[in-house]
Amino acid sequence: MSDDLQQNTVASRVVSIDALRGFVMFWIVGGGMIFITLAKCWPNNFTEAISRQMTHAKWDEAFHLEDLIMPMFIFVVGLVLPFSVLRHLERGESRQRIYLLIVKRTILLIVMGIMVENHGLHFNLSELHWPGVLQRIGICYFFAAMLVIHTGWRTQAIVMGAILVLGWAAMMLVPVPGYGAGVITPQGCLAAYIDQQFLPGRFSTEYYRFGDSNGILPTLMSVSTVVLGVLAGHWLRTKRSGNYKAAGLAIAGIICLFAGYVWGLVFPVVRLIWTSSMVLYAGGYSLLSLALFYWVIDVKMIRKWAFFFIVIGMNSITIFFMCSFVNFGEITNFFLKGIAEYAGSAEHLILSIGAVAAEWLFLWFLYRHKIFLRV
Repeated sequence: MSDDLQQNTVASRVVSIDALRGFVMFWIVGGGMIFITLAKCWPNNFTEAISRQMTHAKWDEAFHLEDLIMPMFIFVVGLVLPFSVLRHLERGESRQRIYLLIVKRTILLIVMGIMVENHGLHFNLSELHWPGVLQRIGICYFFAAMLVIHTGWRTQAIVMGAILVLGWAAMMLVPVPGYGAGVITPQGCLAAYIDQQFLPGRFSTEYYRFGDSNGILPTLMSVSTVVLGVLAGHWLRTKRSGNYKAAGLAIAGIICLFAGYVWGLVFPVVRLIWTSSMVLYAGGYSLLSLALFYWVIDVKMIRKWAFFFIVIGMNSITIFFMCSFVNFGEITNFFLKGIAEYAGSAEHLILSIGAVAAEWLFLWFLYRHKIFLRV
């Protein structure tokens, strides 16, 4: 899982994985808001263009940076599995013990996810929002971990390809009542129909009111994104040189990006329903980002700049969970509101930066005391 590689020192880790995971989580827990408020403080073509990238694209409009965050985080979930799961096997631990560990982490993630989505646990089942980010991660983690235990990288690549093809075939060939087959619109897509028929409780309608962006079909399709991360993890575990591995990741990223773009011309790149073209398109960017982080941090050993992200990455699930129950914005207001009021148009920018700083200081405290949430 995202914190499977926890060890006593950063030196024994593939540090770029922690940094990349922290980089992704930075945007999730408030980094994007800093740039949105920056555009409000100093509006111009440049800041407004960046601000637009901090919001999700509508349906199949041009892909935004914000649309890449979730796919990249799920990619990193798979990235660590060859290190964590295979390490247990190499130590001679029984498969039964590893199964138990995987099941425990899966259940914990799902329960935590339900708590996040519903602001705590309650048992009014018809009002529960069952799907969510952590639930999706838990389910994908389970299937990918089982693949890593029982299959090699070739089989895993075949499974990934099969999911992409089957997902495409289902969305294009299975007719939806009232719309027919091959309809990729919010109302008429297969993903929305499946959620409406089989997903209990209420939907999250912030972006997609006809289904759930973490619904049944998007979650199943996300397994392919995790497996792509698994394949990248296998590549990093090889004995090849660091430069060779970084180049291989970059080439694979370019190929995936190009394939996703071309496929997207006939099968739209839609993050909300996790289309096959989106998996490849976002996967290409994820591989390119990993190649850059790995080359700079683990090959060239230029690491000081990455410490900020490493602290976040070492406890990424922790801060994601805590942000749902701890109001870091209110904490920031307590300390900075008086100063921010005198900053004029920069008031909200100061408070946005302060909230991220409060989150980071909390994680830094955990980091200094070697407290890591192992899920």
